[in-house]
Amino acid sequence: MVANTINEDENMEMKYQKGVKHLTESGIITSKVPRKYILPFPDRPNLSNREIDDVKSRKINLPIIDFAHLNGNNKSQVLKSLAKACQEYGIFQVVNHGIEMETIHNMIDVSKRFFELPFDERAKFMSSNMYSPVRYGTSFNQNKDGVFCWRDFLKLSCNSVNDVVPFWPSSPVDFRMATQKYSEEAKSLYMKLTEAILETLGIMEDTNTDEMIEKENSLKEFEDGSQLMVLNYYPACPEPELTLGMPPHSDYGLLTLLLQDEVKGLQIQHQGTWHTVEPIPNSFVVNVGDHLEIFSNGKYKSVLHRVLVNSSRSRISIASLHSLAVSRIVRPSPKLINEDNPRRYQDTDFATFLEYVSSCEPKGKNFLESRKLT
Repeated sequence: MVANTINEDENMEMKYQKGVKHLTESGIITSKVPRKYILPFPDRPNLSNREIDDVKSRKINLPIIDFAHLNGNNKSQVLKSLAKACQEYGIFQVVNHGIEMETIHNMIDVSKRFFELPFDERAKFMSSNMYSPVRYGTSFNQNKDGVFCWRDFLKLSCNSVNDVVPFWPSSPVDFRMATQKYSEEAKSLYMKLTEAILETLGIMEDTNTDEMIEKENSLKEFEDGSQLMVLNYYPACPEPELTLGMPPHSDYGLLTLLLQDEVKGLQIQHQGTWHTVEPIPNSFVVNVGDHLEIFSNGKYKSVLHRVLVNSSRSRISIASLHSLAVSRIVRPSPKLINEDNPRRYQDTDFATFLEYVSSCEPKGKNFLESRKLT
């Protein structure tokens, strides 16, 4: 009897590894959430069923950066708003960013159609290798998570994009073309945002020829950095008050550009309270990551965020995570360290981050906390 129970548990564990989408479409999950996905009571979203289905409570009006004004007469005001957003919230929304609506709509559409493929098609890209140029998986870190998240993902490396595209899914037939175009546009927007953020930090002033050369060299380092695209799928959940699409966490990189469909779910923690981020059509939510907090020596703060699920609709989001090259060291900018503002963080790199998340179950901003100097 005991042996049978153990075998049943092992079989279910193997099924969990195939992803929550597989469990729902195969009828394994119907009206109840398996205990593998049930969070301890203190970690559950503090909302009723109705509030999760129609997330209207505790909305937050994030700063909105109108990118069209960044090169006009209102540039100084836009930069002030950008600096305030990075300091006080660690997150903002960007409108009039220059990326065509068709590119955005195609990206959301092709992402939905990928997750609608038969499981065997999606399973071709399952891998535990975190350096793989394409990786399909589930939860947050399925190798370490004690409780699984209600989420499947497809991660795509975009470094040397022409070299990695052949490894990306070829189905749907327009997947590679739509995703490559979107990734390139997202990278271009990231660079424009980075230049503006560096200017708000006082790093990009170009008062003489030497400083202009230094500015170009600094931007080149960011341009040659890493980009990871993450397509997230959150199926409708029969008991959304018991689980999360993603647990509270901060992003490890410099900036994350997030594209959402119209379904609410993203929440940020601000002043100790969870707030729902309202999707603005054709806009981007931009998160400050741990690396930017380190680079700014703590002036700008990475944002703690999580994802709710609901009982009536699935949700799609596409995250484009950007940082320096994986081999580069991230450290506080020397220009932001002085007697009044001493160095607050250790050097770090991507290998250190991977070693950390591979050795433990990530929680909150624990990795960033591990890099702080006492």
